[in-house]
Amino acid sequence: MSATAEASQGNPALHEDRLDYTPTARSVTLARRRAARLVTAWGYADRAGEVALLVSELATNALLHGSLRGRLFRVHLSLTATALRIEVTDPRGERLPGIRAAESDECYGRGLLVVDGIADRWGVEPHTVGKTVFAELALSPPGTPRGPHRLGADPSPARKAG
Repeated sequence: MSATAEASQGNPALHEDRLDYTPTARSVTLARRRAARLVTAWGYADRAGEVALLVSELATNALLHGSLRGRLFRVHLSLTATALRIEVTDPRGERLPGIRAAESDECYGRGLLVVDGIADRWGVEPHTVGKTVFAELALSPPGTPRGPHRLGADPSPARKAG
């Protein structure tokens, strides 16, 4: 489901950002940094690292497998009350991504494994021209603790023995 379709189903975008990038390695760095800054400004600084990594992996895939000379790729971030969605759109719709087993001596081939391990949901939306690869992180309100917690546990890393 696209962010637009999600918004029309009663979960409107609270914040959105779209920017087109030239298909160069420098663009991946710029997109990653921009995404981390935006997510922090939107109140989810604790998710900025995950978002930066997802943007980096998806943008790198667009650069390596989805770019065409003279055509841009787009990074679209949207924040709703329940999810943060990262979309990367490129012009190569005939090259759909999929998880594969990379050989131990390969430098590439693990990006979607990383995406699959971090994102709560990810997928591909084909278009008439091109495709969008998306990853979503489920969100709870800012300041809500994440991860396992025990009632009455001391949150400090080192407790002093009495």
